[in-house]
Amino acid sequence: MRLTEITYTEAQPVEGYGPGFFRIGGQVLRGACIITPWDAGGWGGLEDAAALLALAGKVDVLFLGMGAEIAHAPVALRRTLEEAGIGVEVMSSPAACRTYNVLLSEGRRIALAVLPV
Repeated sequence: MRLTEITYTEAQPVEGYGPGFFRIGGQVLRGACIITPWDAGGWGGLEDAAALLALAGKVDVLFLGMGAEIAHAPVALRRTLEEAGIGVEVMSSPAACRTYNVLLSEGRRIALAVLPV
């Protein structure tokens, strides 16, 4: 089997996560986070739709990590994002981090909003 090293050019992947934190570009972020190919920072959680709507036109898909286990996204949040042209994929935070990293390496227009595990 041939292995190929993944490169991210200037984008920063999720390097790790644990109870209450995410590690991006060597920096530890605590609590809920929004991670994009160009930035990473704190997020106000599921009630903070404005921060997610700011991604409209910049990303095609938002991976929404709901914590340690998969859960449904609030219907109003999902509807608001989709009406703004942002596709939403809901999964557990660990799965969302892995999926984000894979698609980031492909140069896709994606973002990640995650609740801590």
